[in-house]
Amino acid sequence: MLQKREKVLLLRTFQGRTLRIVREHYLRPSVPCNSPLCPQPATCRNDGKLLSAEVTHYVIPDWKVVQDYLEVLEFPELKGIIFMQTACQAVQHQRGRRQYNKLRNLLKDARHDCVLFANEFQQHCYLPREKGEAMEKWQTRSIYNSAVWYYHHCEDRMPIVMVTEDEEAIQQYGSETEGVFVISFKNYLDNFWPDLKAAHELCDSIIQSRRERESESQETHGKEYPEHLPLEVLEAGIKSGRYIQGILNVNKHRAQIEAFVRLQGASSKDSGLVSDILIHGSKARNRSIHGDVVVVELLPKSEWKGRTAALCENDSEDKASGESPSEPMPTGRVVGILQKNWRDYVVTFPSKEEVQSQGKNAQKILVTPWDYRIPKIRISTQQAEALQDFRVVVRIDSWETTSVYPNGHFVRVLGRIGDLEGEIATILVENSINVVPFSEAQMCEMPVNTAENPWKVSPKEEQERRDLRSTHLVFSIDPKGCEDVDDALSVRTLNNGNLELGVHIADVTHFVAPNSYIDVEARTRATTYYLADRRYDMLPSILSADLCSLLGGVDRYAVSVMWELDKTSYEIKKVWYGRTIIRSAYKLFYEAAQELLDGNFSIVDDIPEFKTLEEQNRQAKLEELVWAIGKLTDIARHIRAKRDRCGALELEGVEVRVQLDDKKNIHDLIPKQPLEVHETVAECMILANHWVAKKIWESFPHQALLRQHPPPHQEFFSELRECAKAKGFFIDTRSNKTLADSLDSANDPSDPLVNKLLRSMATQAMSNALYFSTGSCAEEEFHHYGLALDKYTHFTSPIRRYSDIVVHRLLMAAISKDKKVEIKENLFSNKNLEELCRHINNRNRAAQRSQKQSTELFQCMYFKDRDPETEERCVVDGIIYSIRTNGVLVFIPRFGIKGAAYLKNKDGLVISCGPEGSSEWKPGSLQRSQNKIISTTAGGQSVTFHLFDHVTVRISVQPSRCHSDMIRLEIVSNKPYMMPNTELCHQSSLLLKSELVKEVTRSVEEAQLAQEVKGKVIEEEHQEYRQTKGRSLYTLLEEIRDLALLDVSDSYAM
Repeated sequence: MLQKREKVLLLRTFQGRTLRIVREHYLRPSVPCNSPLCPQPATCRNDGKLLSAEVTHYVIPDWKVVQDYLEVLEFPELKGIIFMQTACQAVQHQRGRRQYNKLRNLLKDARHDCVLFANEFQQHCYLPREKGEAMEKWQTRSIYNSAVWYYHHCEDRMPIVMVTEDEEAIQQYGSETEGVFVISFKNYLDNFWPDLKAAHELCDSIIQSRRERESESQETHGKEYPEHLPLEVLEAGIKSGRYIQGILNVNKHRAQIEAFVRLQGASSKDSGLVSDILIHGSKARNRSIHGDVVVVELLPKSEWKGRTAALCENDSEDKASGESPSEPMPTGRVVGILQKNWRDYVVTFPSKEEVQSQGKNAQKILVTPWDYRIPKIRISTQQAEALQDFRVVVRIDSWETTSVYPNGHFVRVLGRIGDLEGEIATILVENSINVVPFSEAQMCEMPVNTAENPWKVSPKEEQERRDLRSTHLVFSIDPKGCEDVDDALSVRTLNNGNLELGVHIADVTHFVAPNSYIDVEARTRATTYYLADRRYDMLPSILSADLCSLLGGVDRYAVSVMWELDKTSYEIKKVWYGRTIIRSAYKLFYEAAQELLDGNFSIVDDIPEFKTLEEQNRQAKLEELVWAIGKLTDIARHIRAKRDRCGALELEGVEVRVQLDDKKNIHDLIPKQPLEVHETVAECMILANHWVAKKIWESFPHQALLRQHPPPHQEFFSELRECAKAKGFFIDTRSNKTLADSLDSANDPSDPLVNKLLRSMATQAMSNALYFSTGSCAEEEFHHYGLALDKYTHFTSPIRRYSDIVVHRLLMAAISKDKKVEIKENLFSNKNLEELCRHINNRNRAAQRSQKQSTELFQCMYFKDRDPETEERCVVDGIIYSIRTNGVLVFIPRFGIKGAAYLKNKDGLVISCGPEGSSEWKPGSLQRSQNKIISTTAGGQSVTFHLFDHVTVRISVQPSRCHSDMIRLEIVSNKPYMMPNTELCHQSSLLLKSELVKEVTRSVEEAQLAQEVKGKVIEEEHQEYRQTKGRSLYTLLEEIRDLALLDVSDSYAM
């Protein structure tokens, strides 16, 4: 029987009036206790996650302990933790969304032995707040009362330890109830976990940080920053238009002085501003950190500034903006922070000399974050000297107005500076990627496929699915060595003479039930993360590399889309969607399919399925396969031409494959080599994604997951237009069609790299493609600019993208709806789907960043420890693609590297080139115009560098203790290194490769031998955390390219 209570809330309005709100609150006789000791599990409805039956006691943390020590409670060794609803709500209201989401994820995680108890809805646990009682005292009293009830509910069989920071509560409740102990959190760790060293160190670090915060707040310092305005003032100011809300984006190349606020929500529509707002200097930033949602006040126009146009130490490529260097842009200052975006930060401790220079108080140390955009963080530790050679994780606790820097605390050590595993771990932490092995609970949900117990198609599924095993020639085309084959193709002639085209996608949702442990984990990961030498799978390998991989010669479940096409025009007559059973006949790799398409049949010897066939049968099978590949290519050309007429863009990204062997030795850096068969597969996938998008939107117009690609801001095209103008081309950016046509015509017959660079610039100007829920925006906003399609989604890679799993469920529900049968699929509401889309978009950006950063790490490894003066591979041809005030940006086609080359060095000397083209530094000056820069020495000698000039560049590595190493480019001659001939470049790469294999293999093997002497610790960690070790990075990045082809946006951040 429910009992009704009333909660009274007193809220203050913008006008300062107090508003009394009464809310109904219903109490229940029983709520889930999630304990295996529960005497009435059916009454409590304990159908979710249960606490372990092997613990010696249960732990109930007070609200303050949950707030301050959550990262200690995350240790998997701490078991039997019961989080009270009261404590969770305190975190939500006082610590913000990010901390609350961490707590929610901890509760959902099957690897952690902790549960939530809804004490405020249990009629014996709920305590109304007494008149005049402080909120904190009521929260502690409620949690203690609930702990006592829980102890008696479990029939006094399990001791309960309530941990609190409230000394009065310890005195009051410590000995009140037998079996319920109330102690401090520090005392709990000391008595119950004396050997858990890492937890003790983290706890001490948090306590020390808190004490210093408290002592600082009592001291009276001069204020370094103004106070933030109260929340009600900020909200009223945003509403009235006086203030502007947006996300702070710090320029990593000028992190000390330059940040921008990208407008958000109503501010972007109501402010009338077309560009970002410049926040100049750290004072104007007012303690906000990169990623924070801030409130900005615009400065008077007389105080507006322009963005800097000079190259900086770590400059590479910035997205072009409409403002010229000196043109002032809207400039403002931060007056408040709506949402802090604090996370774990990887930092480096100062060297011995720097510690001494920081002063005598060695306990307070300024550490330097790996991310240039984050300010130095002050932490308290006595381990500074011991940790100075390591990458370390810290968290920010506060940033007072009296402090120049934020205060934080030490969390854990990642690894030694420069060690591969430590640097990879840094990239993962910096992108908030949590890579732990799949739990036992998750693996228990997986099907079995062993030699003793092989998986096979069930009779029930045979009845319900369309069986294509004997009627369709199905085959896949993937990168060499690809394990997770999630798509296959078929084409055949029907009895009426028309063609049938089929796209068959792995039926992942058959094995992944909604809201199962593995589904929750896949949703959290959202994507497979591809790094330079490894990947972290979204799903366990039993699915991703086996039962959901459409391998050759085995039966597999699929979700298929099949179109009937006119035999001559290839126009679509009808379409069918449904679940199928397939048996792929061939698992082809791209190069083999291209050879067959080109008529080179000698490649058949490299296709395993042909090796066992007799000659006569072999010839017939080969003809059948060649016809199918040729017909698919014809159809794909027709589909592509149709999209081209609507304005589909062919864009260029700098995609490099770092080729490794089994021991992670770097073989080569290889720019991508596109094949027509890539386009064939891509067009078929795009077609499937488009038709599935239309289907799920028609069935669920307000809760379908689609992918939109908004048109880019015109000001981002200004540099593209100016560069093209320098070569005599006009780029019309008014629409995707005019842009595509302009890029097609901007060809320089003498230098094919010009068009490649112009397409790359167009890519840089693009907006990001994003997932969204159709109920959250108008239909005219659904359009995909890059693909020129009115509706688009992702359906074709459910093994590695959670968005595709959601789309599969929507498609199955749509099919059920058409058949007028019950919809079994558990669909998201528009609100929940929109939240999920935000999460997936965030994780996709993290995946792209981590992939890029790990590739840059290996690029630096490739050139590190090599003498750029003597190594032939370090001197290459480069092409200038942007002019800055003190240098140029250069593209290296051989390695796919973009970077800055200075024409004026730190000493103020400028570059001078002799008659042979060789360069040296001399006193002088630089004069820059739109498409050229002139370097003139004091002696009157001058050299001019134009846009798209080919120059000879020396590549070296600029090492850094605190940040990632960087590629450094230096112009050594204003003459080309070699003629810009693609064939010559390719031959050069083949020549380099054989030398590189010998030398890099030798140097890395020596390093590995040295590592082996140290012991097997790293190998054990490697085995624990690396879920899938690819045979080579070439293989992994080939898979990424396959993914990228499905949507222009995937590889180019559209």
